Amino acid sequence: MKFSLDLSYNTPPEWAEQVLSDFDAFLQDHADCERKASSMAMSFVAKCPDKVEIIPELIETAVEELEHFQMVYELMEKRNVQLPASMPKDLYVDALIKKCRSSVNERLMDRLLIASILECRGAERFKLIADAASDPEIKSFYKKLWTSEAKHGHIFVKFALNYWPEQEVYSRLEVLNSEEGKICRELEWRPALH
Repeated sequence: MKFSLDLSYNTPPEWAEQVLSDFDAFLQDHADCERKASSMAMSFVAKCPDKVEIIPELIETAVEELEHFQMVYELMEKRNVQLPASMPKDLYVDALIKKCRSSVNERLMDRLLIASILECRGAERFKLIADAASDPEIKSFYKKLWTSEAKHGHIFVKFALNYWPEQEVYSRLEVLNSEEGKICRELEWRPALH
């Protein structure tokens, strides 16, 4: 069952062409994103030990994201690309987090819904790379990742539905989804996932 909304902004296919023109730099950013995604899932476990209904699936998600990081790192090794010395600030994620409300309960909902949007955006962009890549290994690699990330877009909304009414969850998701689209439109393209 699909829980997430369709993204409010579609990344143009030209984005993937730009990424593929500096693919090694993109891989460095992608590796960072997978590490952050794993940490994000585990941070929900750490911050919400009372949310026992979602902890097992959060742990599974964290492990899967770490496996994605390992897969990206193996591709980097084949291409003689090193991990960056430091993770640069992600302006896209920072802008999204600024849209979170401040009360503890509302902020948790917003963070879960933003996690869903992040995963949906990642899936959309991985598909664009898979479609645009001429290298069969890159095409296959990103097709696999795209299908996995699409699944993650749904689970974070499903998590939120454990704790808040459906109308409240989807109303807020619509607002955040619209804001995310505006952020994407304004950000300069670079060889990065966001």
